[in-house]
Amino acid sequence: MRNDDSKSITIAKAPGEPIDRPVTPTPGHTSRRRGALGNVVVMALATGMVATVALPAYAFAPGSNGTRFGATAATEMKAAQAQHVMVDEQATTITVARDGYTATSEAELRQAEADARRVEVASQMAAYAAAYSGPSVGDLLSSPAYPNYDLASVYKVALQYQGVPYVYGGATPAGFDCSGFIMYVYAQFGIGLPHSSSGQGAAGTRISEADARPGDLVIMDGHDGFYAGNGNILHAPYEGASVRVQPIWTSNYYIVRLGI
Repeated sequence: MRNDDSKSITIAKAPGEPIDRPVTPTPGHTSRRRGALGNVVVMALATGMVATVALPAYAFAPGSNGTRFGATAATEMKAAQAQHVMVDEQATTITVARDGYTATSEAELRQAEADARRVEVASQMAAYAAAYSGPSVGDLLSSPAYPNYDLASVYKVALQYQGVPYVYGGATPAGFDCSGFIMYVYAQFGIGLPHSSSGQGAAGTRISEADARPGDLVIMDGHDGFYAGNGNILHAPYEGASVRVQPIWTSNYYIVRLGI
């Protein structure tokens, strides 16, 4: 017998004498055989897929039998929709009030800063008064040291106070602020001036810088000093500094002369 698509049948040629004769199967017979085989394969695959889908999801995770892949307490609670929370009864009686708290306003902060500044100035003035025992502005106006006024003499007297420290509100050689310095110097010539840069500017006559001479006043916004010639000013600058000569640092100023 041959191992191919042909089949053999036995035909009795004579009693006791078999004869092999190849018989070619018909096309229909082969197709039915292949179809049956295909059906068996398809059914096997389908059965396997159904079994796979039916497996629980955790069957695909390696080590799924361990606790690492088990449901957590939070997950189980969420699944059970557990939303009950226990609250102490005392919590319902607690009230919140602002009575025990305070807030400082911006105005209060500014006031506190101003108060602190006044205390500081008062302390400075106390030390300042204790450090000086000479004549005051009032004393000098009552009895001028230099009855004859001229700009050169004014500037010469003013130069004597270089190095005197700046003291806010100061108007004696123990300490000067800008207008206090000018007020004290001019008082020695019998000329009374207010303790204010703007007031001193208003007390004189404006002149051009070309006509300015040492002893005239340089008036700025909130500050003043003696004109020192060549674009310089002799003045009491600010806290921490002393009376000195330096170049005028701004173009926003004007010159005033007293006594004309």
